[in-house]
Amino acid sequence: MSQILSSSILRIDLDAIRANYRTIAERVAPARAGAVVKANGYGLGAERVAAALYLEGCRTFFVARLVEADALRAVLDADAGIFVLNGLDPGAEPRCADVGHIPVLNSSSQVAAWRGLAAARGVALPAALQLDSGMSRLGLPLADAERLARDAAFADEIDLRLVMSHLACGDEPDHPGNTAQLAAFAAGRALFPGVPASLANSGGSFLPEDFHGDIVRPGVALFGVDPGPAATGLRPVATLHARVLQIREIEAGTGVGYGLDHVARDRQRLATIGIGYADGWPRNLGCVGRAWWNGVPLPIVGRVSMDSLTIDISDPRAATLAEGDLVELIGPSQSLADVARDAGTIPYEILTRLGSRHARIFVEDGPSLDVGDRA
Repeated sequence: MSQILSSSILRIDLDAIRANYRTIAERVAPARAGAVVKANGYGLGAERVAAALYLEGCRTFFVARLVEADALRAVLDADAGIFVLNGLDPGAEPRCADVGHIPVLNSSSQVAAWRGLAAARGVALPAALQLDSGMSRLGLPLADAERLARDAAFADEIDLRLVMSHLACGDEPDHPGNTAQLAAFAAGRALFPGVPASLANSGGSFLPEDFHGDIVRPGVALFGVDPGPAATGLRPVATLHARVLQIREIEAGTGVGYGLDHVARDRQRLATIGIGYADGWPRNLGCVGRAWWNGVPLPIVGRVSMDSLTIDISDPRAATLAEGDLVELIGPSQSLADVARDAGTIPYEILTRLGSRHARIFVEDGPSLDVGDRA
């Protein structure tokens, strides 16, 4: 790993992603498992992640925006369905239809725009319909869904592929909101008999079978993040290391970093490493977080800068750490969940903020799609 010419290295285990998909797919069968790969595959590289999942048998993918769907279509075969969760921005309907993506219609205005294009082209256009089952984020109220179900022209204009909703508390198995949403969604999906239904996200995939519907939509669970206490059997996917740029010794009373937030009480040995908030490492881990080297914790001292941060390597067990070596930020010694806890956030945010400057190393032992030839 030390031969790679980069200040930070993000290693992504595609075999672990495939294993996590298998774990979820086996758990929810006979329901099918799709895959949510929005936000550049939760920061890890959507094209490579989706290609690995395709080889594992996944044929239903979910992204948030049309531009993300375009990127996936370049690497997936035509039998893969790509759903755009946020629906379409006004005016984007022709582009979406031409390429063959499937918009998730979340509001009456999105429904009207998609129906208008279908009527103008004289062909039924594929879509999913999202119902608001109680999260109050995206989706049609039940009354609007009832009006659509009574509208005979709707079925002629829209090839409805999926009726869906989203759990607000799927990561809390005992939360009463789950059963309330399940009941509300059951009433809504009954309006569209014969159409596949989807309610469960990552957390919902580990709830009882009633929540699974016809297809589940795991996202962060694919990347090794436990989406609640009911989740088991998921493998870590990502490790992150950063290179030591410089080592110095400072005397007691010396300040470190912007604002001189850290002042040495005694003589200290410090290392500056090549990662900062421009790379997605949270700024509020300054004076709080840590790096690791051979199982030795190395506290962050001073503020996290844009391109670097400083760690205390005074521990005698780190005496042989040298300039050019790599220290661990996410890995066996410090999980993604540990980092999120110290930063006062959730693992989703840590993953999706990882920047483009990391050298990304994709690891897989099995066959792979040649993404380079398709992009």
